Amino acid sequence: QVQLVESGGGLVQPGGSLRLSCAASGIIFRTYAMGWYRQAPGKQRELVAEISSAGITDYADSVKGRFTISRDNAKNTVYLQVDSLKPEDTAVYYCNAERRVTTDTFTTYWGQGTQVTVSS
Repeated sequence: QVQLVESGGGLVQPGGSLRLSCAASGIIFRTYAMGWYRQAPGKQRELVAEISSAGITDYADSVKGRFTISRDNAKNTVYLQVDSLKPEDTAVYYCNAERRVTTDTFTTYWGQGTQVTVSS
């Protein structure tokens, strides 16, 4: 059974920081690309950051320079360090694991999400 369990969300003041974690089980973690997505109320889910199985990272323009994604394959865990938080970063943050199966198909798993609220 595959599980992605996020933690580390919470209420933080503007300018503050959090470290989100996503612990994976039931998959060969090192073979999966991992991503963090977020969904704010009334908005579509959007990609925030991703890290390939080789450790290559990419970020949404809105978070570049403020968020850092990393992975620890020994602990089957992906992290998202979120700094200089803004009210518009408020959202439910979801962990995603994805691996290409064929040229056109992927295996994808999602966590249950962790709430991040940025407010004074």
